[in-house]
Amino acid sequence: MKLIADQIQMAFGRQEVLKGASFAFEQGKIYALLGRNGAGKTTFFNCVNEDLKMQGGRFLLEDEAGGQRPLTSEEVGYVLSTPVVPEFLTARELMKFYLDINQGKIESPLTPDEYLEGVLIEDDDRNKLLRDYSHGMKNKIQMLLNLMADPKVLLLDEPLTSLDVVAQDEIKTVLKKRKAGHITILSTHILELALDVCDEVVILHNGLLSLIDRGQLDNEEYKARILAALREEQSND
Repeated sequence: MKLIADQIQMAFGRQEVLKGASFAFEQGKIYALLGRNGAGKTTFFNCVNEDLKMQGGRFLLEDEAGGQRPLTSEEVGYVLSTPVVPEFLTARELMKFYLDINQGKIESPLTPDEYLEGVLIEDDDRNKLLRDYSHGMKNKIQMLLNLMADPKVLLLDEPLTSLDVVAQDEIKTVLKKRKAGHITILSTHILELALDVCDEVVILHNGLLSLIDRGQLDNEEYKARILAALREEQSND
């Protein structure tokens, strides 16, 4: 399965953010969406999730036989950079509630504790109110809910940037274990982070998407050209 971004266009007033961005994202890979702050990464995600109405283009899902159909927002999971969780519930209460309201929709559901163990939430923390969780722990809960929904497309908007090293490693482990069943796109402005967790790196530059040759990123000259392009774009804003 592939997610096809076909000539995506989006502008705010006179500022063109996406200028016919096109790319094919494959299932089973984690893609880094690399771009400077303000390049349009969140705008692109909001178009995928139908939070913004595009001014041109379309998103399609392509099956193994090459058949294509429009993507729907119900097929998209979206992990926001600032996690949003019901802070008046404990982690166990939230898991139980989510399983109850999605009864029959989740294939082979696990117990609340099995889900929480899968994202490395310690037993002592499972009866704590979510309002007392750290940013990283809330982020893991938000990611867990999206993974439980088993979306075809999983969007991660700067999910690791503000976390400590331990929380980053834990979330990286979860993503790598679960990537086979999803088309996963992780936005970041940090090249080293993109290389550490992702299979492919796609750059959003001047409103367009293009694949970076990972094999060339050990070449300091090639890497410098990528970073220079991002700095040039920022200076032209």
